[in-house]
Amino acid sequence: MNYTPGTASLIEDIDTNLVLHRTVERIHVGRKYGDIPRGIFVVRGENVVLLGEIDLERETETPLQRVSIEEILEAQRVQQHEKQEAEKVKSEALKERGLSVPRTDALDEY
Repeated sequence: MNYTPGTASLIEDIDTNLVLHRTVERIHVGRKYGDIPRGIFVVRGENVVLLGEIDLERETETPLQRVSIEEILEAQRVQQHEKQEAEKVKSEALKERGLSVPRTDALDEY
């Protein structure tokens, strides 16, 4: 079999769970990003689609600016608010034209 360099095939290990240590959640907003420490995660093997390797040298060459957790969370909140407002305007414009748009936030209620 041929595999892409830097990735691991999980075909044979589909039932193997992964334990991830010192995990971080990376949030991107525009050209800024922030890493939030999340600790240990256990991921069921059947939920893993792709596993890859990070090239630490190339990561430092990124044109993105690293910011604090507080700053990236605030930027994310503002971005989500702007998106909701734009969706509201779009929905109202369609409603004025006699068209209805299904709610995209229905799953947020659960």
